[in-house]
Amino acid sequence: MTVTLSPPGAALLRVRDLSLQAGERRLLFVPELDVAAGEIVGLVGESGSGKSLTALALLGLLPPELSRRGSLHLEGVDLGALDEAGWRRVRGARVGLVFQEPMTALNPLMPVGAQIEEALRLHGRGNAAERRAEVDRLLERVGLRTSGVAADKATGVDARRYPHELSGGQRQRVAIAVAVACRPRLLIADEPTTALDVRSQAQILDLLRRLAREDGCGLLLITHDLGVVAEMADRLVVLRQGEVQEQGPMRQLLDPPRHPYTRALVEQSRLTSALPRETPMAETSERDVPVVPLLSLRAIVCEYPAADRSFFRPRRRVRAVDHVSFDVLPGERVGLVGESGSGKSTLLRTVLGLQRPASGEVRLAGERFTGAETALRRRVQIVFQDPYGSFDPRWRVERLLAEPLHLLRPALSEAHARDRAVHLLEQVGLGADALRRFPHEFSGGQRQRLAIARALMVEPDLLVLDEAVSALDVSLRAQVLTLLERLCRERGVATLFVTHDLAVVRAVTDRVIVLQQGRVVEAGATAEVFAAPRQAYTQALLAAAPDLDRALASRRRAEADAA
Repeated sequence: MTVTLSPPGAALLRVRDLSLQAGERRLLFVPELDVAAGEIVGLVGESGSGKSLTALALLGLLPPELSRRGSLHLEGVDLGALDEAGWRRVRGARVGLVFQEPMTALNPLMPVGAQIEEALRLHGRGNAAERRAEVDRLLERVGLRTSGVAADKATGVDARRYPHELSGGQRQRVAIAVAVACRPRLLIADEPTTALDVRSQAQILDLLRRLAREDGCGLLLITHDLGVVAEMADRLVVLRQGEVQEQGPMRQLLDPPRHPYTRALVEQSRLTSALPRETPMAETSERDVPVVPLLSLRAIVCEYPAADRSFFRPRRRVRAVDHVSFDVLPGERVGLVGESGSGKSTLLRTVLGLQRPASGEVRLAGERFTGAETALRRRVQIVFQDPYGSFDPRWRVERLLAEPLHLLRPALSEAHARDRAVHLLEQVGLGADALRRFPHEFSGGQRQRLAIARALMVEPDLLVLDEAVSALDVSLRAQVLTLLERLCRERGVATLFVTHDLAVVRAVTDRVIVLQQGRVVEAGATAEVFAAPRQAYTQALLAAAPDLDRALASRRRAEADAA
């Protein structure tokens, strides 16, 4: 049953009978979608349901092979009648977009401050001095400091830094600053907090909420996180395979859910914390001798030059990782958590041999590992945070998956490589037909599944997962986590989970390590740390994590108080 209710107030955005087709195949049909001034509308659904296609249609960014029908109006302006010059005047100025993957949304050759200033300049906002002052204000508003070089990455970012010098969460905050620079009337946020830790996520969601309420702009929030939707949205639109299943007030649709598909999404969102747990391989060993760690870090220190570009002064060194030590045992599942800029990504580069520490030692299977040891490289593989940025866009999936075998296991035949690729594609929820497609033909969640399949091609002993499931919807997330659980049990593959999703850490790890400003502030068995965190920082992380049931209870109390 489809529920359609009129939004309060005049609609900024009015969509009627939007249909997208590729030849004779219909990809998306939205009979009605309104977003009013100051209103937050959530658009939810599984990967491939049409959420991102809807956003692209509203910005005139559809690929040329797709045909569009229906009416799109923004404050009375017929968007469907615009030519490309007209769309350029609308994008950024009247409609802002926060992309899902900040690394591909930002220009790698421009400092982040210059990119925000460029957005202002393109739409004629102020003179050069006024634009520079606005850049500082915008970066501060999204939680980044620009008044000089900060003491470390956790407390601030200089506007002269480049995107590759920032963590994933910091890049996403810069992308949000670009999107809101010209104060658009409608803001489309496509998974805006996917790359953010829980405390940064809460800050960004609060910023988006204030933009909608105080500035009177409408917000179309595209997400697979029902906890975020329950906290933020006034109304909800549920998509499945390009069709609207239902829409209406958020509480009416989720508390409790009535439509079968919505009910399934809610149940799957709660499944993450109830996945089957197995005893780690390292603990079930009956050997009396000590278990040799698969990965061992000892007193790792990593530094990078500060962004002081003065020719006459020596550049300061900023310490991103400060004497970090821990082990990962064979078959063990370890979680590494912390805020954006806490040093997680720097530590991962050191583990993978992509960056040499200033001091300290990394050992893999008892041998010193610097990254130059080819025989050891096969034993550790990574799933990157940004799947699109880690793929060559010119290669088909078959070549992308086979490349690790060519480099690290060249003796295997092409037929074996293809058979293994097909097998892994099926394990991660895709089929053999994906082999002939290019990365841009997949949704964000599907690209991340391809990245996981590629990492497993060489059968590693340690799988490093840098926000590996953050781009997946709730049902696919549960499938991938179940797959990883089976790998640990059947193959003895250890996993190092680097994530801001505390529900995932609770569900799939045996031990958790908490980083703050490059230092380990708490470590222990996952169940113990979550049940009784000792440090105030860990307690704050747990309190900030979005939770569907907690958010719905809070909304019920707020509505009862208002009544």
